[in-house]
Amino acid sequence: MRRFCILFLLIISFSGIAQKSKIPVYAWMGGPGEATDSELRETFLGLKKRGIDGLLYNGGHDPETYKRVGGLVKEAQMEFHTWIPTMVQGDPELKPEWYGVSGLGESAYDKQPYVSYYKFLCPNKEEVYQYLSDLYESIADIPEVDGIHLDYIRFPDVILARGLWEKYGLIQDREFPQYDFCYCDTCTSDFKDKSGIDIKKVEDPSQIGEWKQYRYDVVSKLVNHLAEMVHRKNKKINAAVFPGPSIAKKLVRQEWNTWNLDAFFPMNYNDFYMGNTLWIGSVVKEETAAVPDRPVYSGLFICPRPEEKAHEEDPEGHGLLPEELGDAIRESMENGAKGICLFTPGRMTDAHWEALEKAIHLNYSD
Repeated sequence: MRRFCILFLLIISFSGIAQKSKIPVYAWMGGPGEATDSELRETFLGLKKRGIDGLLYNGGHDPETYKRVGGLVKEAQMEFHTWIPTMVQGDPELKPEWYGVSGLGESAYDKQPYVSYYKFLCPNKEEVYQYLSDLYESIADIPEVDGIHLDYIRFPDVILARGLWEKYGLIQDREFPQYDFCYCDTCTSDFKDKSGIDIKKVEDPSQIGEWKQYRYDVVSKLVNHLAEMVHRKNKKINAAVFPGPSIAKKLVRQEWNTWNLDAFFPMNYNDFYMGNTLWIGSVVKEETAAVPDRPVYSGLFICPRPEEKAHEEDPEGHGLLPEELGDAIRESMENGAKGICLFTPGRMTDAHWEALEKAIHLNYSD
């Protein structure tokens, strides 16, 4: 009888473990706005109950905001990573000469490509290094913060994802100078010293491989500088990156497989690239092969109004339908992703949450 009871308890125990098994799920989220502590606590507890393990949270630059919100996130037993854009900075106190310059000689401080918030700093200036180091250090010092999540850690899109061309009325079948950065004196003179090439005198800079590599390296150097600082604080550092890194290199000069980060969150937003869920699987396969020793969390773009997607002209309103979410997760996991990241919980419908609940508890290791 005693042996039977022990066997029964073991069966119950292992059944419980199997039921609790799930893949890691993160989510990008902004706030807190005017929300009270009580409202935030309810939100975070609800997300935890739905299977979210960690938040990449954007709340501005104020350390006190992250201390407050981080404490509530930790109460809900989720990880808390601060999602703070890097190169895009609209602070009016920053100096105009810190900003990037296009191939037409126009500063992103005065004339932004595509949208008004695209005020990209130049990643090759000592003043920018110091500003960003101070910013992220002040956040990394907060006990409630588990990690720093970088975003917009790149140059402006020299070429937009194909699914965005119509929105901006563009045909970007090659690199155009008004979207090509950075041609400030610091970058061009430094490149000339290193390569002997005066890039300002080159008829078609897009044909100069050394010039592309130089800009990959400039971004990578900044990232690794920030990573070293954050690691000294015994905190994690990760980043939202473009897919690939082949696509990331081509579109935004991100050679992110050279970055000394703890994890990567590629934005595998298939609709932007005119792809289906199979496209997600193919790009995740490339991503995980590029950084085999570090986790990749596949970023999934959610359609907020599934019933209107077919008639929605703005691709920002597109994304994964509830019936596609399970396939997107499967493609991600079976091609090596450690987990997924949702953009965003606020875009998820009840049907999305139901699909997520099923998908995150499946075994993808077979």
